[in-house]
Amino acid sequence: MPTRLLARLLAPILLLAGLFAIVPISAAGDGERHILVLGRISDDPKIHYEQLKPLLDYVVPRMADVGIREGRVLMARDAQQMTSYLRRGQVDWVTETAASAVLLQSRGNVRPMLLTERDGVSRYRTVFFVRRDSGLVRLEDLAGRSVAFQNNASTSAYFVPAIELLRRDLSLSLLLSPMDKPSRDNVGYVFARSELNIGAWVHKRLVDAGTMSDLDWNNPARVPPSFRKDLEVIHITEPVPRALEMVRADLDPKVQARLREVLIEAASDPKAAQAMRHFFRTTRFLPIDDGASQVLERLRSGVARVKADVE
Repeated sequence: MPTRLLARLLAPILLLAGLFAIVPISAAGDGERHILVLGRISDDPKIHYEQLKPLLDYVVPRMADVGIREGRVLMARDAQQMTSYLRRGQVDWVTETAASAVLLQSRGNVRPMLLTERDGVSRYRTVFFVRRDSGLVRLEDLAGRSVAFQNNASTSAYFVPAIELLRRDLSLSLLLSPMDKPSRDNVGYVFARSELNIGAWVHKRLVDAGTMSDLDWNNPARVPPSFRKDLEVIHITEPVPRALEMVRADLDPKVQARLREVLIEAASDPKAAQAMRHFFRTTRFLPIDDGASQVLERLRSGVARVKADVE
């Protein structure tokens, strides 16, 4: 095969590999402590790189006084790989949704730093909904019925609703498809992949109930009015943080403190506006108060139970 043709064929593969590339272990050593590494668990590293890099480029020049002169982005395929990066000192700052964040906290060398407000909202709730003519009025009625989650990484459409069902001593079992049926004493669940699918499956009676965040429930693009008129909410959970910024627990305290300061101040800096929009439409970074800490602790124990009892 001609060399030029081979190079063209390999280029997309090499790009993807580069986005997942491991930052050398020396990044944590004396010679490269000037590098700040921002990490994220990703199933689409190219898109996420474009979302993360502008904010990292904003942050790095403002951390020169603590020795930071360069920034890098490092993606992980899953929580296990990110945990390995954190333990080896290859990632300094992690941005994740709440469930993924507390899972990393329980597994790896990481601690919560800030709450992330997106589109002016720092917390959301999970709603359980059914067809109005279903006869289902409470969560306990879902025994022997089926429920649609989004995917096994979703905070609002998997972990939080699964935790809520387990708290009511309802066992969960994975169904092979929406057409499959659970046993009488189990709640069967399927992954619908998107909020639009979840709403459609409930509306078309493929499943008995669906779950999603209240933000998605109130978004006509996720639940069209033609669906909503036949659906009703039977349960709403307590609010949980939309997302968190985490730092490696053994990161230099001066670097941690400066990073926290820069992120909090970014909301009032016009120069940060575009980078914040790219960063998952972030509007502010907020301190973690006692109330949020308590919610995160309950979420952490709940996620652990889902991992042990469901997966």
